[in-house]
Amino acid sequence: MRAAPHCSAALVLWKLHIWQRTNVRYDRTDMNAEIQRVIIVGGGTAGWLSACQLAAKRPELSVTLVEAPDIPTIGVGEGTWPTMRGTLASIGIDEAEFISCCDASFKQGSRFDGWVTGGADDSYLHPFTPPPPYATEALVAAWAARNTECALPYADAMTAQAAAVARNLAPRQAAMPGYAGALNYAYHLDAGKFAALLMRHATRRLGVTHIATRVTDVTKSANGNLAVLVTDDAGTIPGDLFIDCTGLAGLLIGKHCGVDWIDRSDVLFNDTALAVQVPVLPDSAIASATIATAHEAGWIWDIGLPGRRGIGCIYASRFMDENGARAVLADYIAKAVPGADIAGLSPRKISFPTGHREQFWRGNCVAVGLSAGFLEPLEASAIVMIELSLQALCANFPQSRAVLPIHAERFNALFRYRWDRIIEFLKLHYLPSQRSEPYWLAQRDPAHVPPRLAALMELWRDQPPSDWDFPQAHEIFPAESHAYVLYGMGFSPPPFAGANAGNIAEARQRLDEVAHRSRALASALPTNSALLPKACVEPVLESLP
Repeated sequence: MRAAPHCSAALVLWKLHIWQRTNVRYDRTDMNAEIQRVIIVGGGTAGWLSACQLAAKRPELSVTLVEAPDIPTIGVGEGTWPTMRGTLASIGIDEAEFISCCDASFKQGSRFDGWVTGGADDSYLHPFTPPPPYATEALVAAWAARNTECALPYADAMTAQAAAVARNLAPRQAAMPGYAGALNYAYHLDAGKFAALLMRHATRRLGVTHIATRVTDVTKSANGNLAVLVTDDAGTIPGDLFIDCTGLAGLLIGKHCGVDWIDRSDVLFNDTALAVQVPVLPDSAIASATIATAHEAGWIWDIGLPGRRGIGCIYASRFMDENGARAVLADYIAKAVPGADIAGLSPRKISFPTGHREQFWRGNCVAVGLSAGFLEPLEASAIVMIELSLQALCANFPQSRAVLPIHAERFNALFRYRWDRIIEFLKLHYLPSQRSEPYWLAQRDPAHVPPRLAALMELWRDQPPSDWDFPQAHEIFPAESHAYVLYGMGFSPPPFAGANAGNIAEARQRLDEVAHRSRALASALPTNSALLPKACVEPVLESLP
């Protein structure tokens, strides 16, 4: 087994040694040959996060990223999950540097407005902090019983995070160390600046080789695996394992590996977005959650950053045309951002397929990011799927070609499970709705509901969502998330005939503790707009090692 040096200068020399030694032969068909050269095709968030993760967690590898200099990225993935904190820490990026370089803000969940009736008081929260650690059945029963006396939204009863989000509070205080918080949190960010930060970090600190060129062809080895990239002006680039981060084009996984795309638009209808960046005044309030506002044929995202708001109208083209979507977007901005120069804004139209690959790892090619799949950006699942893919790859990295089929089979099974669960969870947001527009009626049509989700909806009339419904060790959306959506949208809680009085009494005490913590944090935490300037540091980009 190779022993890798640890200092950065030695690491660069070590990787150069590997590159020179292993590039002698292009067609390495020996099944016992070690996997040493990882070639990432495509940049953006997926490509550069892949480069950083692999270089940081597998320093013995030679990591090269190849991207065409003239292909723009979609760049609307501005929401992350709390997992991003661990990801950034693991690759060696300081939180203050990240926040400053990416114009980032804190995200503590998603708020859904107008999804049930469309009325002025129609709003609920899916927070990042789970309910108190107690029996779910008793907690829901205690909340339901108390709700007959004083109506309290489910999220407000279950977590202090709801009070923080309602007041635009930050999840942490300035004195806390990086990536620590009083409440669980993620980020909103500028996707373009995030990719640029990752690129600098990968190339200047982690020893990743960056080649700006267009891939024109791919040569395969005798066993059908990818062997060599052919480029238009950088010659040939051989590799042992290839990561496809070419977006929806799927240059490697689709064109050269022949993996089909599975269309899931029969379940999730939205296929188009109009995205725009709206400047805001420096002292404007910064929301603590992504705001998703329903409209007659889709929904609008609203993401607050220190200097602007990213706003976009998601819609299903079979229920609304572009002119209708532009009118909906303009009306929303006029109400949400007073004084905005609507006439001066130029929304960008993005059409996208809804679905995922039949396989995500074939041969020696792994699809990461949009090349693996894409769904409407509800609940910000795009970036976390990149993180989860890299987590699985780095933790189970193949040492030789002989074990590639085993890794591929396991990876494919895991991520097909995860894509199915994401699709079900996103669909759940539409099922308890009472809206009567054709789009919303079609969303609730049983013909467009996955059978497993339909069965769970029936089960949840008798018992709340539980871990028995989601048995994987690392579920992407646990039972608690489903409960926040269900009960937030007014789904009737079960009768709880079997819940005993003692358990409900204990559950009431837990909810009282949540209420006390809500008041304490409301007085102790600063607002986002007050904290973010203090958390930011001026980046000295040219001095990065």
